Amino acid sequence: MDRKHRDIYNGMPAKELGSEGWHKPWSGGNGGSCVEAMRLGDGRVALRQSTDPDGPALIYTHHEIATFIRGAKSGEADFLLA
Repeated sequence: MDRKHRDIYNGMPAKELGSEGWHKPWSGGNGGSCVEAMRLGDGRVALRQSTDPDGPALIYTHHEIATFIRGAKSGEADFLLA
């Protein structure tokens, strides 16, 4: 892994990842408070809270985020809505 990718770590300030490339795939009628996602150059995914764009970024591997999305689609995360 090159230096640029080594410097990306879980909990880092999201602003250090820049302002370009963030997407709000889960926004809706919630007043603008949502999760934003960014695909990183090495395939990892960064998530941040849209209401705190300078706050921490959670960094997930491609495998971790793919497993979560598949599980959510199959209903495994429904307990979060109860």
